[in-house]
Amino acid sequence: MTAHNTVDAKGRSSDDLARVEEAELKGEQIGQPGLATALEIQGRFDSLRDLTPEQMDALNKRVVKKVDWRLMPMITLMFLLNYLDRVNVSNARLAGFQTDLGMSDTVWSAGISTFYVGYLVGQLPGNMILAKTKPNWFLSLIMLLWSAGTLCMAALTSGAGFAVCRFFIGFTEAPFFPGITLMTSSWYTKEESPLRMAIWHAGNTASNILSGFLAAGILENMQGVVGLKAWQWFFLIEGAVSVIVAIVAYFILPGWPEDSGFLDDQERDMAKYRMLVSNGGIDETQVGAWAGLKMAAKDPFTWIFCLMHFALITAQSFKDFMPSIMETFHFNKLTTYLVQAPPYAIAYAAACALAWSSGRFQESFWHVVIPIILGGAGCGILIGTLNVGARYFGLCLLVAGTYNGLNLQLSWETTVVPAPRSKKAALVAIANCISQTSHWFTPYFFPRSQVPYYRLGGSIILVGVVLVVVSAVLTKWRATVLNKKLDEQEGWSPTSGNERGWRYVS
Repeated sequence: MTAHNTVDAKGRSSDDLARVEEAELKGEQIGQPGLATALEIQGRFDSLRDLTPEQMDALNKRVVKKVDWRLMPMITLMFLLNYLDRVNVSNARLAGFQTDLGMSDTVWSAGISTFYVGYLVGQLPGNMILAKTKPNWFLSLIMLLWSAGTLCMAALTSGAGFAVCRFFIGFTEAPFFPGITLMTSSWYTKEESPLRMAIWHAGNTASNILSGFLAAGILENMQGVVGLKAWQWFFLIEGAVSVIVAIVAYFILPGWPEDSGFLDDQERDMAKYRMLVSNGGIDETQVGAWAGLKMAAKDPFTWIFCLMHFALITAQSFKDFMPSIMETFHFNKLTTYLVQAPPYAIAYAAACALAWSSGRFQESFWHVVIPIILGGAGCGILIGTLNVGARYFGLCLLVAGTYNGLNLQLSWETTVVPAPRSKKAALVAIANCISQTSHWFTPYFFPRSQVPYYRLGGSIILVGVVLVVVSAVLTKWRATVLNKKLDEQEGWSPTSGNERGWRYVS
């Protein structure tokens, strides 16, 4: 006896829907994009099933607007303070922090490296915990912890204390950067994600700009206030502000799309629908943490992006020594603090423009490769001449090229491995974890004996640039191969007349 074949409001038979669900399940089980179309995914939600395209578009815009206001300003501010903790020691060094604690260059570099040891240890477990918990309380908690570490920096009296304190700050900061990357990729589609990541990367660039102004204001004017040194005030003020922001973040940050209370039921369904379409039909929540980790470990994309992220962090090794590099331009101390701002402002504007272009045209390879090559050219100028104007121009190219690459690498890796969430969390954490090993050795490439050219440091930057290009080529090659397989499965060709489904961004 044949079962009755019903037809829904969109004209789809129950047999058709069963085949779609079977195809989706098959895709979910192997962690690869399913075969469902946007219309078919819409039919899975009771609150969305009967909406017209115009109504869907209006609802989508309403959800994106709500998420933007709830998420973007908060994580941008948190990221700004997060990065201030990484660059503040460089400006404090110019104010006598290293000298007052009696640290040699070797001890100083060891302390800088120790931060990244803690960062490495806390990376993977922290991000795997985040994938299974609510982001608002977890991200707020770790921010409170690293803020406490920043406050403790003001009480340091020795190089050993410096190393211990920086290890703790690195350990507690570890899940934050991959965590907000995971949140962004879980709330925004592959078209929207690059620009959103560029926007919160303003916290990175703004921290470098703000750090210079804070240094100019605090380190130049608060020496001896209530018996404290200027660098102590630097850490106390930054730590106190971070504590306040962490408390506020607990009440403002959203959870995941499937359980956020600031959306109504229909909006929540739209948030889930958007991500299913963007992920090729794969449900983000389908597997547990350990299964996701195993899936990530078996995916070649994970190890290619490990190389790319490592190369980008290596190419950015100058950032911990930016004030010292600027000091070789022989400006006065106040000007040295202030002229750090324009290169980062230029980098941010360029990153936003390129991120919008990358998302709009769904292309990542050339958007990463061309700027990183220009960054390498800037490095060559910086280590090849003592002309201040030329070196400053080279520094602008170097900063813009490397920061743009890091931003787009994050959106690229979460686009080609869109789901499940635990797999994506593992990939982001593994790549970010391995990339931080660069900080174990790159500080030793910028000793004071290399003043004024810092050519040893320039050489390691150029190695990073070359490796970025190599890893981008590998990513594009693998994405192209996988897209050809999807074309074959769908029977798609430029002349087939069929709608092309989800594809890997190359």
